Amino acid sequence: MSRLDEFGPGERRIVEAGRRSIGVFRVGDRFYALNNHCPHQGGPLCLGRVAPWLRSAAPGDYRVDDEDALLACPWHGWEYDLATGQSFLGPGEAPVRTYGVSVGGREPGPYVAETFPVHVEDAWVVVDTATRGEGSA
Repeated sequence: MSRLDEFGPGERRIVEAGRRSIGVFRVGDRFYALNNHCPHQGGPLCLGRVAPWLRSAAPGDYRVDDEDALLACPWHGWEYDLATGQSFLGPGEAPVRTYGVSVGGREPGPYVAETFPVHVEDAWVVVDTATRGEGSA
C-alpha cells in the first residue's frame, strides 16, 4: 500500500501478495493492477513498457488516447490492455489476470468492535451471542 502523493503519474510498483507478484500502475489519474506473469511464456510482464492507445477513425487520421494504456511484455513484446488484461497477439491467447484498485482513505474512528460475553462451562468455552458485551455498538 502506498500513499497517493507518493505514487506519481507514470509510476509502477511491483508488490508481493502471498505467492503472487502484482504490478500496480498509475496512468494519469487511473490505477491498474495485474499479475506479473505473462500468459504467453511466463515473462515478468510488469517490467515491460507502457504505451498509450492509438485510435483511428480513418486512414491517416489518428489520435493518442492518454486515458487507456497497453503493457508490452519485455520478453517478446506481447501487448495487454492494462484495464482488462486482454491480449492483442495470438488468437485465443488467455488474458492476464487483473485486480481491482481502490483509492481512498480510512474514515477516522473511534472504531468500536462488537464483543460478546465468554465464560467456561464444564470445560467448554461458551460465547453468548444473545447478550452483547461492553464494546458493543
